[in-house]
Amino acid sequence: MLAGEGMGVFLDLKFHDIPNTVAAAVSAAAQLPSVRLLTLHALGGVGMMRAARAAVGEDKNRPRLLGVTILTSIGETSLEEVGIGGPASRRAVALASLAQGAGLDGVVASGEEARAIRAACGPNFLIVVPGVRPATANANDQSRVTTPAEAISAGADYLVVGRPITEAENPRAAAVAIAREIAAVRRSQ
Repeated sequence: MLAGEGMGVFLDLKFHDIPNTVAAAVSAAAQLPSVRLLTLHALGGVGMMRAARAAVGEDKNRPRLLGVTILTSIGETSLEEVGIGGPASRRAVALASLAQGAGLDGVVASGEEARAIRAACGPNFLIVVPGVRPATANANDQSRVTTPAEAISAGADYLVVGRPITEAENPRAAAVAIAREIAAVRRSQ
């Protein structure tokens, strides 16, 4: 439906499997109409990310591949529980650097890590920030959240805003307020 309306699609499937399986899945997803952004887990490793990148080829209209670093719902305790030591911010920057080295176009990362990722990976590396919450919104199941203004100021290229709009009493008004907050930051930059 979105493709039929001429809109680009962010296909957030977060592929994570052996390189061959992810390459096949990415290749199939890249054939869908209007897919502009496609996600896979950077924790799948360099081999998996390189296979995914090879699967989309060099076409200038190919989907941009984004490596998911550390989910915004995961905090320090959850990282330790799965055997990943150190702060989420350090792990996210390391994964972003691996993703860039493997040929990915950018990452999905918390706004808390966006500034450090931008410094490590440069101005042309895409940063998509989920877990975006206006100051008045609930964090819900997110552990590492930022406001729209904080995420844009930190270097985000795209924001993922879900429940603060979809669960708002007036979704249109919520979306307009977020757009105004983003525009105010852009004007001041």
